[in-house]
Amino acid sequence: MQAKLSTMFQSLRVRNYRLFATGQLIKLIGVWMMFIAQDWLVLELSDNSATALGVVTALQFTPVLLLTLLSGRLADRYDKRLLLFVANAFWTVLALGMSLLVLTGLVQLWHVFAFAVLLGVANAVETPVRQAFVSELVGMPLLPNALSLNAATFNSARIIGPALAGLAIAAFDVGPVFLFSALSSIAPLVNVVRMRATDLHRKDLPPVGERDQAKVIDGLRYVWRRADLLLPMALMSVVGMTLFNFQLTLAALAKTVFNTGAASFGLFSTALACGALAGALAGTGRRSRPSVWLVLGAAIGCASFGTLVGLAGAYWLVVALLLPTGFFMVFFAQAANQRVQLGVDAAFRGRVMALWVLVFLGTNPVGAPVIGWVAETFGAGASIWIGGLISLGAALLALTWQLRRSGARLRMRVLPMPRFYVVSPTGE
Repeated sequence: MQAKLSTMFQSLRVRNYRLFATGQLIKLIGVWMMFIAQDWLVLELSDNSATALGVVTALQFTPVLLLTLLSGRLADRYDKRLLLFVANAFWTVLALGMSLLVLTGLVQLWHVFAFAVLLGVANAVETPVRQAFVSELVGMPLLPNALSLNAATFNSARIIGPALAGLAIAAFDVGPVFLFSALSSIAPLVNVVRMRATDLHRKDLPPVGERDQAKVIDGLRYVWRRADLLLPMALMSVVGMTLFNFQLTLAALAKTVFNTGAASFGLFSTALACGALAGALAGTGRRSRPSVWLVLGAAIGCASFGTLVGLAGAYWLVVALLLPTGFFMVFFAQAANQRVQLGVDAAFRGRVMALWVLVFLGTNPVGAPVIGWVAETFGAGASIWIGGLISLGAALLALTWQLRRSGARLRMRVLPMPRFYVVSPTGE
């Protein structure tokens, strides 16, 4: 067990990565608390409108859709550490301003809309830079482990944040939650400053002159010519657009279907995040690039359980199903992320990871308003199972395409335990 734990948390031995991870954990706990408070505030200001919730989600992610590719170009041209500091400082100032509006009682729905857009701008800059920066913190040998620990950090915050937010909203209302979120975002600023620039792994970067010529279109062409990168990105764009809207759908499910309060909504989010944390930790032992079959299998599992969550009619059953849904959701996203990151040249990493962030987060502005409308018209459950079926169809279509392209065959083994496996054209 000691050896297993040592391997699981191997990247934390690197000082710069340890500072990075702890700063992100503190900030992300506050961010998830703020997301819960923001959703609850929108429902209060809009008379429980799921459409308004979808609009906020869309506004929050629209800058990701518009600016992320440019941010990837910045990541390939300039110091990622400096870019992270600037983006996090902007986030902190915005969060402090919003918390003051909520605490003074002056907040209106349009304030939340504007706040969502501005936070989206900060997120559009920070996310692709942060994704590309991980390889500089730990180097390529530890990159799979570091990426899995990133997902574990994210989902640990996703467990703690909603649970704390539900209790805090019930006890103090939403204002103090916004204030705590603003204060928690100072942690990554301090830790970025404390990092040692001399310990960063930048030997595999191209010369400065070549980086200055980095163009967005070159990154797009690079991915288009790489089917191994294109498949996980295309699949993620569909799943992200139709199923990964749990921030919206679970809030609507808790309040409109089961008529529960903020604490119960927090329980939904926490159950999803517990499964997600297990999925993230399951990938920490990975030392090589995940196969395309692993990515496709995880996508099918995620879509299948997501569909069942939408069809479940009992509160306890939803909570139980959110655990495996969260597991496969993160296991799929992390395997796809690692397949992309470990297959890209260092010169294109910033732009390719910006495209990854675009398909992972930037599809929300397209899907969120539609999902919100479906939730308000046909019910929150329908908005989940419809998205699950669309995702399942996309995953099965991708599996069929990959089988035909590779000439491989899918087989099922019943004993000693039922499982599917792939047979290559050579019989392996």
